[in-house]
Amino acid sequence: MTTAVGLTAQTTAASVRAGISYFRETAILDRRSNPVVMATVPDVDLPPRARALDAITTLTTRQTRMLRLAGVALRESLGGIDRIDRIPLLLAAPEPHPGRAAVVEPRFLEQLAVQAEVRFDIQRSRVFPRGRAAVFPALCEALYRLASRTDEHVLVGGVDSHVDLQLLGTLDREERIRADGVPDGFIPGEGAAFLLLTSPGIGTRTGLAPLARLEGAAFADEPGHRYSEEIYRGDGLDLAFRRLFAAMPVTVQTVYAGFNGENFNAKEWGVSYMRHRERFAEDFAIEHPADCLGDTGAALGPMLMALASIGMKKGYRRSPCLAWCSSDQAERGAAIVSRG
Repeated sequence: MTTAVGLTAQTTAASVRAGISYFRETAILDRRSNPVVMATVPDVDLPPRARALDAITTLTTRQTRMLRLAGVALRESLGGIDRIDRIPLLLAAPEPHPGRAAVVEPRFLEQLAVQAEVRFDIQRSRVFPRGRAAVFPALCEALYRLASRTDEHVLVGGVDSHVDLQLLGTLDREERIRADGVPDGFIPGEGAAFLLLTSPGIGTRTGLAPLARLEGAAFADEPGHRYSEEIYRGDGLDLAFRRLFAAMPVTVQTVYAGFNGENFNAKEWGVSYMRHRERFAEDFAIEHPADCLGDTGAALGPMLMALASIGMKKGYRRSPCLAWCSSDQAERGAAIVSRG
């Protein structure tokens, strides 16, 4: 995991547990000529872009930043693994802003393999360009591949960065970036996180100690999302919860929420919780790491899953944990992890 408060999963988890944030003014100015406050990884802490990618003139600043973030986190997730070339990667990626071109294309996976110097199975890998909730359809596909014995290991991850002048300018005009006079906004962030999933028992046989057990995942669409003209009722997250809980009789002890600092998603969380409150312990805890990390976009989902897993493993978060996220557009999703 690579975040503004840690270059590994363990350091990030410790920082988030301690409530440490790394929000700072940048050299980027908003339309009021004030510095934009962001949660970014110090450039000195990231490796440079791989020289083999220098010939690709079409790489944008944002794509290059994402490659540098993801390369570090990908290598961390595969430490001690053999036959990496047999492992596919299902990658959550940014959703395009309405009316804009896609942020990443399938060839981004090849570029990531070069940047990380890790030759995973590119041919059987896939990009999910659906924003914050993109990890949940990726998890569903990973679970299917593992259950059908198509694969013994599947990588699921996400990467995103708000270090993009055009994107920041658009969000600034929409008054979505937190600043003086914009209290209902978010702190732009960035980061990457990867989860290595295996079939039950495989980790033990290969000498790996699982952090947690993925009990299930689900996703759905929200008709009334931020950029839709439909009425916003919060039905998308509710449906994702309904699909998730239908498959497992659990009582949630901890929630890792996909809040990003804006009030928009609070409504659907409230709707979904009230409709399924019998599934939650009376004293359940709720965590929202964006308070420390900023809005990490498509990386938020796998970050929540990883932070929940580490917290349960170390004993400071109660099992099972529910993680959920909402994208700016239609995608909504949730998953449950337990100590196993």
